[in-house]
Amino acid sequence: MPTTIEVNKQSVETLLGSGKSKPFVIPEYQRPYAWTVEQVETLFEDLWEFTAISGGTERESSYFLGSVVSYENENGEQEIIDGQQRITSLFLLLRAIYTKLVATAISERTAEANNFIGKIEPTIWRTNKLTGTVDFKNILLNSRVVNNDGNEILRSILETGNADENAKDNYSKNYRYFQELFDKHSKENPLMVYQFIYALLNQAILLPIKADTQDTALTIFSTLNDRGLLLSDADIFKAKIYNQLEQDAKKAFIERWKELDEQATDANESIQQLFYYNMFYYRALDKDTKTTTPGVRKYYAANKFERLYKPELLDTLFVILNLWKVVNKGEELEGEDWSKNKKIRQTLDTLTSYPNEFWKYPVVIYYVCYRNEVNFEKRFALFLNKLLMELMTKYLMTPTINAVKPDILKLDSAIVVSIVPAFEFKVIDMPQLEPYIQNPNRNTVRMLLKTLAYEHQDDLLPAKWEIEHIFPQKWQTNYFTKESDSTIKEKIEHIGNKLPFEKKLNIVAGNGYFKKKKKEYATSKIGITNAMGTSDVMDWNVDSIMKRDIRVSDEVVKILNRWNNEYLNIPVDEDKAELPSEEDLARIEEFKKKGWI
Repeated sequence: MPTTIEVNKQSVETLLGSGKSKPFVIPEYQRPYAWTVEQVETLFEDLWEFTAISGGTERESSYFLGSVVSYENENGEQEIIDGQQRITSLFLLLRAIYTKLVATAISERTAEANNFIGKIEPTIWRTNKLTGTVDFKNILLNSRVVNNDGNEILRSILETGNADENAKDNYSKNYRYFQELFDKHSKENPLMVYQFIYALLNQAILLPIKADTQDTALTIFSTLNDRGLLLSDADIFKAKIYNQLEQDAKKAFIERWKELDEQATDANESIQQLFYYNMFYYRALDKDTKTTTPGVRKYYAANKFERLYKPELLDTLFVILNLWKVVNKGEELEGEDWSKNKKIRQTLDTLTSYPNEFWKYPVVIYYVCYRNEVNFEKRFALFLNKLLMELMTKYLMTPTINAVKPDILKLDSAIVVSIVPAFEFKVIDMPQLEPYIQNPNRNTVRMLLKTLAYEHQDDLLPAKWEIEHIFPQKWQTNYFTKESDSTIKEKIEHIGNKLPFEKKLNIVAGNGYFKKKKKEYATSKIGITNAMGTSDVMDWNVDSIMKRDIRVSDEVVKILNRWNNEYLNIPVDEDKAELPSEEDLARIEEFKKKGWI
């Protein structure tokens, strides 16, 4: 069916009044009400200034408040996807005004006050169609934000008109401030009060965008919203899982979700990203090797969110997160020796410099599948080296995502079958790589330098390091008399002219020539850079770059060849007396026949 979107600008009175037949709902996956008193003040003062300038009822001008994106859910409610902050604030403002108007004794009320009391009531509460009697408990706005105490606070304020003087939540603070602002302006300019209420109800305009489905509404929201954090798929997933749980399980789920969120944030990840990684794990289990990557929400929504309701889902997300605690933060995991293995951590660090994220999915899947195996640490190290070797060689020669995407998806599916999965990547003759290593694509330089550096040291590179050009990028044109500027410019970007260098030392070294920078190299804690500083080399020129090009490319090819050959020839752990399984031996023979080892 075609997508249906209804757009029709409406006054505050008309839009909020539509809640009589279709109440407004702030759904579970929304974030809590977050407007500050500063934003509340801006809204009030802008509307007051608009009233003063427009002349109130005398002119039919309008003040645009923004859009509201919603859709009608299965309960006949207007589920707000975008605009909950604005709508909630308008309800609070109207309630503050209503409280002030009805506080005046009936005998002292003006005709205007009685008129606007009658106008405001059907924008906040359901009223009897025949008598006009207000049902103060039947509020037209209901917040269902998961695990949010503010839901009850908002309901109480709108029902009673009272807010706790000591409460620190945004609902209470903003409601009290609306009352203060209205009192202040009423005393300073009493003649304009009713003009202001009229302008708020009739001249303040909203643009409701009503979609036919939640997906359509979320798409519109993502397209329109550039003012802050967008709703993530994870927000939707949290609400979906929460709603299908038994009541006694909901509290435990929320506490666990909060813990996952906090730990993910601390590890520089997000729950949204964890769901994305898990999608590739589930796809591997289903042998899904399609190169088209589905949207996360669409993927989990299939079969009525069947995958989302798997009982082990949250456990798996925590497991995936543990991997990224090591990769992103260098944490050591209790009971997981691999996380202390310096060579594994070096390889993972090198993989983080791969130019796209396709390396992550097989690493996640391998870890989730085999982390509890006896020989995991050894096999994981060999698997990571093999993966890096395959990715690096392919990207050096064809620097695009498509160079490895199909092969990665095949590898994902192979991993869940065997702890020694087949890498069905195109075989590359290693000597062909040498020119690509010597004059590499700029996206591969950091990966190459890490590979080279970690061959000569056990420690990780410092967090802040830069690519150092041994011969500076800015040189005096008379420095070389026999070389053209174009030749020098090209050679400067070769791998033979580059080193990893601590950022602070690089700043000190500046754009000086080799003799001046050499003493800074000697203070570096990066092995290959320090070696350059303590070497007998006294000058650096184009010839030096070309010679080092050959040395570096030879060494990198040697490393890659070693990783490739070691992958299946796993040494026996004498303490555990583990021998290769029959499956391993058969796979070794298969790989030999195909020329992969």
